[in-house]
Amino acid sequence: DALTRSMQATASYVQYSENRDGMLYTPEMSRRARSIELWATLKYLGRSGLAALVDQLCDHAKYFASRLSEQGFIVPNDVVFNQILVQCESPEKTRETLAKLQNSGKLWCGGTVWKDLPAIRISVCSWQTTYEDIDDCVQTLVECRD
Repeated sequence: DALTRSMQATASYVQYSENRDGMLYTPEMSRRARSIELWATLKYLGRSGLAALVDQLCDHAKYFASRLSEQGFIVPNDVVFNQILVQCESPEKTRETLAKLQNSGKLWCGGTVWKDLPAIRISVCSWQTTYEDIDDCVQTLVECRD
């Protein structure tokens, strides 16, 4: 029990099974040498490149949130990094929209709970994401909601 608590990375959107889950017993979520990939990226970008990347992700997240608000979605969190929470007019509509979104094959977002209400969690995390990509994602969310 103490080992599980000290090693796990958990969130409300993680779905566990009744079988032993290795993520709960190791300090990493995969067995690959991910630190090499991270080191190479940081070495290539340098401080200024990394700062520019973070700024870009934050700007894209703010743009995403703004476009969703324009379409009548509720954005309950302050978008200060690359994470956006989205809700519809009711908890049921939020859950329904998330299910349609996850089955759409166009965009995948996880669900979460924000102040006891369901929400859709969007993470802007790719340096390749464009404003056009975000507009396409917003359109997909609108289609899934409507």
